[in-house]
Amino acid sequence: MKVVALNGSPKNEASNTLRLTRAFLAGAGYSEAEIVNVYRLNVKPCRGCFTCWTKTPGKCVIADDMAPLLDKIIEAKTLLFSFPLYYFSIPGGLKNVIDRQLPLNLPYMVPKAPFGDHPSRYNFSQQKRVVISTCGFWTSQGNYAAVTAQFSRLYGPFGFTKIYCGQGELFRAPELRERLDQYLEIVQKAGAEFKKGDLTTETLNQTRIPIFSKEVFERLADASFSQDPLANPSNLKNFSPEKDDSFSFFQILAVLYQPDGQERVIEFVLTDLAKTYQIVADGKGAVAIRENLRPYTTRIETPYALWRAIAKGEVEGDLALFKKKFKVFGDFSLLNRWDETFSGASLKPDSLTKDQRSPKATALVLFFPWLVFWLASPLDPQILGFLGILTVAFFPLLWLMAKPTIYERVSLPLIAGLSLAVLKGALLGLVLPLSFGLFGLLWLSGLFSRIPLTALYSLNSYGGERALKNPLFIRVNRILTAVFGFYFLLAPLWTFKLVASPALTNFTGLINLAPLAILGGFAFWFQRWYPAKWARS
Repeated sequence: MKVVALNGSPKNEASNTLRLTRAFLAGAGYSEAEIVNVYRLNVKPCRGCFTCWTKTPGKCVIADDMAPLLDKIIEAKTLLFSFPLYYFSIPGGLKNVIDRQLPLNLPYMVPKAPFGDHPSRYNFSQQKRVVISTCGFWTSQGNYAAVTAQFSRLYGPFGFTKIYCGQGELFRAPELRERLDQYLEIVQKAGAEFKKGDLTTETLNQTRIPIFSKEVFERLADASFSQDPLANPSNLKNFSPEKDDSFSFFQILAVLYQPDGQERVIEFVLTDLAKTYQIVADGKGAVAIRENLRPYTTRIETPYALWRAIAKGEVEGDLALFKKKFKVFGDFSLLNRWDETFSGASLKPDSLTKDQRSPKATALVLFFPWLVFWLASPLDPQILGFLGILTVAFFPLLWLMAKPTIYERVSLPLIAGLSLAVLKGALLGLVLPLSFGLFGLLWLSGLFSRIPLTALYSLNSYGGERALKNPLFIRVNRILTAVFGFYFLLAPLWTFKLVASPALTNFTGLINLAPLAILGGFAFWFQRWYPAKWARS
């Protein structure tokens, strides 16, 4: 299938709109699509001489690049128009291309056309058209009347698929890549639906959702030019961005701050620029300041070049911290939720997410079948065995809420085997210590895997599966996995004595689990203390 995309942006390959177009093409599977950068062509304006209708039918007399481009348009089974909104219309270079399509029509009138029309010289009945455009306003609504009227007149109101995106200038900001990537996924989905027939109403509506709210976007736009129109209204006519954009960068960061009701002062000491900025949050919002600095709650000492590279995604921030390329003082917990804190505010953020199910469960899910077995140990062996089998049978229902780990899958046959052993008459004095030993071995096996066991059950508190790429997070959890694993591995030593004691045998499970409260408190403290200590050093 011949697919041609006319890129009408003067920025050519650097076009913001072209990022959406490429996502659409990828979703549709049009890997062989030809992208034509209109502004690299020599296409002169139409002269209005009508020679292409009279003396040289179907051929323009202007000797430039339009003739081979017309051939591409004629051959295209799918024709895409990709361009930014310029003064509520189409950029001049692309408008020239549209005007120069006059040879594609015949000169005589269509008799029954209510407003007048010229018939096509070629059969375009099977050609599909798509219009993809971005604009610099917070929403596309109310800004594309002229564009829609233009293409409706050319192809009829239902003769083309349109994707209009507000906030297009944000696509040049790599610091916002996560939110923008979510929107690109929607456009990719639109491409897949287009190939099958047409876009669903749901997907079409999703393409119209503003990436950020009006207030956030307009503050981002102002900050990107190092311009505060409220503070400097008299300078609006004659301003230019600072050559040193560092303060502008932190202004943008302040706009993206998500208030959580807490007051904090985040200080950035830029070691390569010898400058210090602060983001001051009052619980309702945040501002960036460079004078009259306040006592900090979190202080980050970093080269500006490094922090920009981290924001752009060129450098992994977690890895940079692990390699001690920057330091953190004060409240370190902010870094654990950095992406959520500086995510900006969308009108409908839930609509830009794919799967709300937690990627992993908490450790309580792993403990559950074992807890049932241990706490039920004082019961009659037949009842204990029956409860164990019943737990194994219904345990997978928890996986409807969270994706299971390998440790939960292994737990099921182990609990089933222990329960069957009890039902067959095995001595509880042997089975119960064995259960703690098996659980300890299971836990310690996670110490030697690429991802330690506790990491799978704490990652949701540290940014989700992205935390698994954080070497400091992995190190912390490897230590915690070792602590818990050795405890359970040693537990059989005293479990034998507890089961043998008539006074304590019924409380063996509870006695063995009681130290877990202390270990849990240690884990809670260690997960915060160790990274903060590492970041300060």
